[in-house]
Amino acid sequence: MSGNRFDPATLEGLTARLLDAARKAGAESADAVAVAGDAISIDVRGGKLEQAERAEGFDIGLRVLIGRRQASVSASDISDDVIAGMAERAVAMAREAPEDPTAGLADPSQLARIWDQAALEMIDPAAAPTAAELQEDALRTEAAARDVAGISQVDSSSASYSRRAFHMAATNGFSGGYGRTGRAISCVAITGTGSAMERDFAGESRAWAADLPSPESIGLLAAERALARAGAKRPPTGRYPVLFDERISGSLIGHLLSAINGSSIARGSSFLRDKLGRQVLPKGLDLIEDPTRPRISGSRPFDGEGLPTQRRAFVRDGVLESWILDLATARKLGMESTANAARGTGGPPGPSAGNITLTEGTASREDLIRQMGTGLLVTSMIGSTINPTTGDYSRGAAGYWVENGEIVGAVNECTIAGNLIDMLGRIIPANDARRHLSAVVPSLLVEGMTLAGA
Repeated sequence: MSGNRFDPATLEGLTARLLDAARKAGAESADAVAVAGDAISIDVRGGKLEQAERAEGFDIGLRVLIGRRQASVSASDISDDVIAGMAERAVAMAREAPEDPTAGLADPSQLARIWDQAALEMIDPAAAPTAAELQEDALRTEAAARDVAGISQVDSSSASYSRRAFHMAATNGFSGGYGRTGRAISCVAITGTGSAMERDFAGESRAWAADLPSPESIGLLAAERALARAGAKRPPTGRYPVLFDERISGSLIGHLLSAINGSSIARGSSFLRDKLGRQVLPKGLDLIEDPTRPRISGSRPFDGEGLPTQRRAFVRDGVLESWILDLATARKLGMESTANAARGTGGPPGPSAGNITLTEGTASREDLIRQMGTGLLVTSMIGSTINPTTGDYSRGAAGYWVENGEIVGAVNECTIAGNLIDMLGRIIPANDARRHLSAVVPSLLVEGMTLAGA
């Protein structure tokens, strides 16, 4: 196909070809997705280029429906023969598929018709960086970290750029698309050697390069974090308050989002399955989704089924107000979609939340450290044993030990455990959330968790 792959007309034409092929193959209805991508990533080590990767091209996906039977196919080849073959294969698969009473496209009355993509500012107007410019960013980041006294080595320093354009069309009359860009820099610094080696990480990403912090600041932060971990040891075993640092606190809210996802609710496999209309967070806390925030990675003008997105509260004043629903899960539960369908090229839509903001508190992270007295400040976690049905929670953790309200040293090789229903119900938020993230979640203090250490 000739022309700019990021030209909206190019992707719109691709989805039109897919739908036309589906009709010719015998589909009663269908939707199609076309994605154009361009990504480049540079890794450096020891002041030299270690790895450079570039990927570009198209991905296409087609879902066909025959009655309440559906099937999905995908490809990265956009030739006419491949598209025709995709459609024929999808129709044959759909004819053999079991009936799904919840399968189907949106009613035309539900579809988004007008949106202002420019207002979302998802595409950086600046020119795409060259590989040499990205390499320079990575080298500057590495040099800043390596030059800090006490840093024994920089494990990796990376810089990347991506641009993506998406278009979706369906036989119900919907056709729309949008694009987004991303620029990122990251660094892993190491202090010590052998068994005394400790490492930590710093990374930043933005939709616009102009919003990205300097490479030097990212390298210095990685070095500072690594140095603070020197001499880490296992903490005592017992029951203590745990402060989830803002770097990883979003994982707790992520468990809540998974538990109110319509797929989990429809299966009955959620620890919050009977909590709609009931208290799940402390009073005064809201959990808001806003897909209209400018320059944020989770923003989008419509969902994966063409429904208009909007700001909504999943939790208001601590009370669970809504599940996260696409059309299929909404039909299963006898409810209305919350316009949370996410769609890739490889399968049918599924419910997923985008930009999330949790109400902040009035105390700083330092205030909460003083408040906790003796306990654990967690800055990283590895592995997990989480029961999605009961909410039982256990994760490996590392961070800093706190005594008498002050950090006294780094800790590692410990496990924190509790139950998510109890944990979420008594979180105390700090006021340190970062506004540029898709998940705006501050540090969270949870009293009375079980800590297994030395």
